[in-house]
Amino acid sequence: MIRLLHRWPGLIAAVLLTILGLSGAILSVYAALEARSAPAQSVAELAARVVARNPGVTEIDRSASGQITAYLDGLSPTAQVIDPATGASLGNVATSPLRDWLIELHRSLFLSDAGRIVMALAAVAMLALAVSGLMLLAKRSGGWGRILATQRGRGRLHAMLARVTVTGLALSAVTALWMTAVTFGLVPQAQAPAFPDQVSGQGGAALAEMPVLQNTPITALDKLVFPAADDMTDVYTLKTASGQGYIDQGSGKLLAWTPSTAWDALTRLLTAIHTGRGAAVVGLILGLSALGLPVMSWTGIAQYLARRARRVKSAPAATADVVVLVASEGGTTWGFAETLRDSLTGQGLAVHVAALQDFAPESWPRAELALILAATYGAGEAPAAAAGFLETLKSLPQAPRIPVAVLGFGDRSFPDFCAFAEQISCTAAQIGWEQVLPLATVGRQSPQDFARWGRDLSAVIGVTLDLHHLPERPQTRRLTLISRRDYGQAVQAPTAILRFALPETSLWDRLTGQDWRFHAGDLLGILPEGTTLPRFYSLASGRADGFVEICVRKHPGGLCSGQLLALEPGDAVQAFLKPNRGFRPARGRGPVILIGAGTGIGPLAGFARANTGKRPMHLFFGLRDAASDLLYAEELREWLEGGHLRSVKAAFSRGTPKVYVQDELRRDAARLVKLMQSGAQILVCGGREMAAGVRGALEEILAPAGLSPALLRAEGRYAEDVY
Repeated sequence: MIRLLHRWPGLIAAVLLTILGLSGAILSVYAALEARSAPAQSVAELAARVVARNPGVTEIDRSASGQITAYLDGLSPTAQVIDPATGASLGNVATSPLRDWLIELHRSLFLSDAGRIVMALAAVAMLALAVSGLMLLAKRSGGWGRILATQRGRGRLHAMLARVTVTGLALSAVTALWMTAVTFGLVPQAQAPAFPDQVSGQGGAALAEMPVLQNTPITALDKLVFPAADDMTDVYTLKTASGQGYIDQGSGKLLAWTPSTAWDALTRLLTAIHTGRGAAVVGLILGLSALGLPVMSWTGIAQYLARRARRVKSAPAATADVVVLVASEGGTTWGFAETLRDSLTGQGLAVHVAALQDFAPESWPRAELALILAATYGAGEAPAAAAGFLETLKSLPQAPRIPVAVLGFGDRSFPDFCAFAEQISCTAAQIGWEQVLPLATVGRQSPQDFARWGRDLSAVIGVTLDLHHLPERPQTRRLTLISRRDYGQAVQAPTAILRFALPETSLWDRLTGQDWRFHAGDLLGILPEGTTLPRFYSLASGRADGFVEICVRKHPGGLCSGQLLALEPGDAVQAFLKPNRGFRPARGRGPVILIGAGTGIGPLAGFARANTGKRPMHLFFGLRDAASDLLYAEELREWLEGGHLRSVKAAFSRGTPKVYVQDELRRDAARLVKLMQSGAQILVCGGREMAAGVRGALEEILAPAGLSPALLRAEGRYAEDVY
């Protein structure tokens, strides 16, 4: 039983454990290299020195490794590394793309919460391997008293490595599982105190003379956030190892305080042990232990002397009559490929189905036909896995000997509908690859479009195909409407902000990734009654807001919009989530320019609402009439006053004269150019015509500065969400 417990986690998780071990070992070195010692001084002394040497400070942070960072406001906000002894800047914070890449790999395999769960399961496997391996080692050695004896015979390398690494691996696994539990909110954490009801309303208290800062050593500091420069009702926010609270900027008195709990202290300790940040020596020991994982995975598999055969769902490439290649971002195109495979197989043909990135014509000696089913992602881009296919196709010394047919999948409401499939078809023509059919497309997973293409293909290849495909119904959750705000009746454009309660989630939902984690800008899929095809709405809220919010405008004859605008509080809809990671503010504190019109303000409002760090955000939006359809009017005022937005420019198309959002952009051209030169990002949301007008205006505005939307898009600084 113990051997089984040891064998299967090792075999199943060998690759994950190798990734976990190697990335963890490298990260432990980073943590040791950045470890810094702090001078014996208080936060009051540090803050006073930093402010004196660095005008415009908005926040001072201390990392677990000891690095002091100051964030400075201005036209181009920066983060500066600070010498704690003098308060002087040592230069801009240097980021390491390699380290960031390793952290994302180590934490989540680049798969967000689903990846975190996978890596947590890998940690469970590692703990099971450590415990069961130690027991097997004792048995192999002849008892616990001989566990350090010399090892002989087959597997001695595996056993010797186990003796050296088992303690470190067990500790790494336990601390990793604790950190995962914290990430998913399973460990209690102290909450920030309520914002004080009364403040002095004055400023000017000397940082060096504030008692709470004088009594807080640098080594206990997490962060000190400064009040807004023009807001006398704002306060200093202090977060330390012992708690967090607010300090009056006029009197220097502590207004509110929440002490850290034992859970917080334990979390801090275990995080330091696991990451090495704040415990560099221990981190290096765990990193060295982790280096044994790749070798032990190999030696363990070698001892097992057998490999689990992979189940193949299609014919081998070498014996296939037809090759079906699939490029899919969300996975739905694979369902069509399976239907196609089943129909071809039913006609006696051997069909090999593979991902487009596995394109290898030389391995298809018997094939007589290639079929490419390609979805389009974002603004006419290839799905992530197929990103290099066009370059591969262009680099072929000669066109493949067998003909091809290309079928595109997409949504006709987007301006770049099936653009990737079009690029494949055009490239095939350029290299002389024979196409048995003109490019065909399937809109919104339409079974009718797919069946029509099947009939055309049948006529060409002389085989009768019945492509009767039923798109898989997405797994939905019930959302109950809790409130609605209506607009636009006076301008014959009924519009509403609909707010739904979060669906109830269980622990199992969280463990299996079904706990509805989302961000503003992600998409909410709604299944209208009487249809299986979803409609998508950009989310105006994130999970942290505690509700699901969308903006909906009634479209003439619109099935989904009509049903949504007929809802009353207490009514419910069936919905699901679709990530939209390419449309959200980039990490960092750089400026963000938000541009939208109509219901396109939804996700932009969500970005502003989530901007608690008060990074510079500037909103341009268009609407018809200020008195009728000014969505989020109250919130916009609050966000301006609270620093969530730095500026708001509105354009009214029913005003006198008529003004559109691109007109407001042109009026503010000089400021836009300065913002873009300082590294700003642009996010555009709304109708296709509006987005095209905005692109045209930005082309004119940015051309003198050598910039353009296309160039910014390539740099990851321009994104659209259009409909």
